[in-house]
Amino acid sequence: MTTIRTFMTDDHRRCDDFFAEAEQAIGQKNIAAAQAAFGHFRTAVLAHFDCEEKTLFPTFEAKTGMTMGPTQVMRMEHQQMRDLLDQAQAAIMAGDAEEYMGQAETLLIMMQQHNMKEENILYPMCDQHLEAELPAVLERLETEIGAE
Repeated sequence: MTTIRTFMTDDHRRCDDFFAEAEQAIGQKNIAAAQAAFGHFRTAVLAHFDCEEKTLFPTFEAKTGMTMGPTQVMRMEHQQMRDLLDQAQAAIMAGDAEEYMGQAETLLIMMQQHNMKEENILYPMCDQHLEAELPAVLERLETEIGAE
């Protein structure tokens, strides 16, 4: 059975794959391919953040009453990563591979730490507390992530 944890973790991996494509293209000095791959990555990550912020987090908060806990931390980290995404996007679109690599390295570290917290703490909490709503929540998440 699909859980919130497995579904959202799989989406993390999908985003990671786009990010790796951009890194590989930069390594091959193919700026156009890097720009395209980073564009796919950015779109996928923003869709992921949006579905968490519009559907998963509010549903979890309504069920548990926890509004200042893990979801608040995740929202703050999403905003920090949005800023890094914008800076990396500006660098790659300007063809500045060195600046992009610096931004991408910071983004990668932050994403890894963020994903670990979601995958090991928040998503299991969501699965536990949203068990009754699981099919409906998963359907909404699938629709929102698929509609990128």
